Amino acid sequence: MRYDGVPAAELAGRLGAPSCLVLPRVSSTLDLVHELAAEGAPAGAVVLADEQIAGRGRLGRRWHSPAGQGIWLGVLHRTRAAGSVQLASLRVGLAIVRALASLGVTMALKWPNDLLWQGRKLGGILCEARWRGEDVRWVAVGVGINVHGPLPADLADRAAVLDEAAPEVSRIAALGRIVPALRELPDSDGLSHEELDQYAACDWLRGRKLREPVEGTARGLSMDGALLVETMHGTERVIGGSVVTV
Repeated sequence: MRYDGVPAAELAGRLGAPSCLVLPRVSSTLDLVHELAAEGAPAGAVVLADEQIAGRGRLGRRWHSPAGQGIWLGVLHRTRAAGSVQLASLRVGLAIVRALASLGVTMALKWPNDLLWQGRKLGGILCEARWRGEDVRWVAVGVGINVHGPLPADLADRAAVLDEAAPEVSRIAALGRIVPALRELPDSDGLSHEELDQYAACDWLRGRKLREPVEGTARGLSMDGALLVETMHGTERVIGGSVVTV
């Protein structure tokens, strides 16, 4: 199987991945990462699909993943630090921001897992862990990035494609920066001061008024990845839910 004309074995070498499974059509790349992990695949194993028919996002939402129009990527991450699992999506987001910045694309992050360009959603991140008791076995990292249009009419005003930001950047060029960056995810149980500074520099929510999950003003992140919201009753820590701005 080829991906944009490149054989899977050659693509693995370009990406520095131990293996790269390329398929024309899958339910979700995350499902295949879990299967590979259970079979003993090494950290950094990559799954790429040209199309997902059941791509998923947070809270069971469906991710629009048409053939040839985006990067539908799954990567196997192995860690022994159980506390790092809740930080995985944030760290993946930071890695992608840095990777695309090296290609001239300035991104923002909307807590907890949205990739934005000029205020519109360019991509999303979903990380799923598998556990044995209190020990984490692995984390499947799923990344979806819109690359080519057209976008569905109901998404056109709030979504973006990479072609708008950098029409000369191909899927393979973007993957060549993103996949190596994902191999360098920290395993610590808390965000470092450097990570918090990096996040603050691309934090789309910071300073914005929120309606949900609590009313107030977004004030950044805590070291455990919680969203800090300044409310009438003080600062609240938000660890989940959908964010709606005013």
